[in-house]
Amino acid sequence: MHPTPPSTGSFQLRVRYVECDPMGVVHHSSYLPWMEMGRTELLRSVGESYAQLESEGVFLVVTKVEVKYRRPLKYDDFVEIRTRAEKTSKVKLHHSYEMVLIDRGGEKSEQVCAVATTELACVGEDGRPKVLPGWLRG
Repeated sequence: MHPTPPSTGSFQLRVRYVECDPMGVVHHSSYLPWMEMGRTELLRSVGESYAQLESEGVFLVVTKVEVKYRRPLKYDDFVEIRTRAEKTSKVKLHHSYEMVLIDRGGEKSEQVCAVATTELACVGEDGRPKVLPGWLRG
């Protein structure tokens, strides 16, 4: 029996040099792995993992991503990634995210620097759409 994943979660990270452009600003491509980490942590919080899903023949593929960049994040910033499971259908999961600056050089903050959404579709090993397991639909 699978537990129902929580609808919200968060984790914190310090921006690494490799995630930045030559000006020390976080490159737009760095946000996608952070969002994946957020989704992964939602599953982990109830003792589940993508590896377990895949061993059961359930694969979640990203079908849509939208990111709105409001303010730049920079090298060595301390950031909180907030993830929310928004809605589900028979085959799709939707999440929203906030990338929040919480500390820059010792200055505390609560500044939302980017917001995003993702849509994931459930497919089988053959890549064809598959109904999500009931416990993931909530």
